[in-house]
Amino acid sequence: MTISINRERLINDFVQLVQIDSLSRQERKMADALIERLTPYGIEIHEDRAGEKVGGNAGNLICRLPGDPSKPTILFTCHMDTVTPGEGIRPQILEDRITSDGTTILGADDKAGVAGILEMVRVLHEQNLPHGPIVLLFTIGEESGLLGSRALDVELVKDVKFGFAFDSNGPIGKIVTKAPAQNKLEVVVHGRTAHAGVNPEAGISAIQVAAHAIAMMKLGRIDEETTANIGIIKGGTATNIVTDRVEILAEARSIDMAKLENQTAHMRECFEIAAKKFETTVDVKVTNMYPNISYEESDEVVQIAMRAARSIGFEPETMASGGGSDANVLNGKGIPTVNIAIGYENIHTVKEFIRIQDLIDAARFLVAITQAV
Repeated sequence: MTISINRERLINDFVQLVQIDSLSRQERKMADALIERLTPYGIEIHEDRAGEKVGGNAGNLICRLPGDPSKPTILFTCHMDTVTPGEGIRPQILEDRITSDGTTILGADDKAGVAGILEMVRVLHEQNLPHGPIVLLFTIGEESGLLGSRALDVELVKDVKFGFAFDSNGPIGKIVTKAPAQNKLEVVVHGRTAHAGVNPEAGISAIQVAAHAIAMMKLGRIDEETTANIGIIKGGTATNIVTDRVEILAEARSIDMAKLENQTAHMRECFEIAAKKFETTVDVKVTNMYPNISYEESDEVVQIAMRAARSIGFEPETMASGGGSDANVLNGKGIPTVNIAIGYENIHTVKEFIRIQDLIDAARFLVAITQAV
């Protein structure tokens, strides 16, 4: 399939978008820019109240392009927010790629996807390409825990049959069909305060209890599908006081739900064993942050993406990811969704870049999916 992309327009749009500051929960300017760009195409645009729920200044944008009602409704999603340092981005256009100036991220994660969606809308309009109903979902707070998609009212997209998130690293043609669920553990280890020099034996060090628990834990890479990590530890006020409270944030992830529950139970048990040993107590709160993704090549949502890739000259390949995305949440809301690689590299660092050809091919892939349904 020959899909003509306006190269200079796409590059210019991307460069303009990355210069719009849009840290998590601060996506207002980005949302307004998208509304301005989409309005001329007669697209129905709805902004939900997700921002109010998560303490942000903008909501998710749910945008609808009418199409052939005999075809299934499909959804494309990207997130509007970026990580830090993501303010005052100054993109540099080099011979074959676009980078930041080295003092900030670039923001290709995920404004490369956003720019690709905008180009797709224009190509469908200008070339009068036939397509079914399309929903565009631009989310907030993805980088802060998938906040926007988790706050999305599924009734707003209940007619969607298949979803495609354009928000993964990897070369064009890669399709993420497996990604882990995540459990967050919020732990409070209780101790008993005492003077550390006068009568330390009267106290119970919450730091010592926490250290004992963590020393017993299986952490890092558990197996090819499972990981676990202690992320944040807070406790103590002075060296001469036995610490009576330690707060810990940890996580476990796995593509396999049984393995996730086993790892989570193991981490909880380690804290409980340590608390018992030191004759104190521990509180462990477990929250499932998002569900897993697990598809086979034979599943229709995967088949659509593979047909689209082949139609533009790429041999598709499925892959597993260790990270979560809005695709995980949409799957949990009942919308079969895969995540599509769009080529950005070194994300979340000041060395982030995207090759110009990958930017173009990602836009071609988006258009191709509309023709492959």
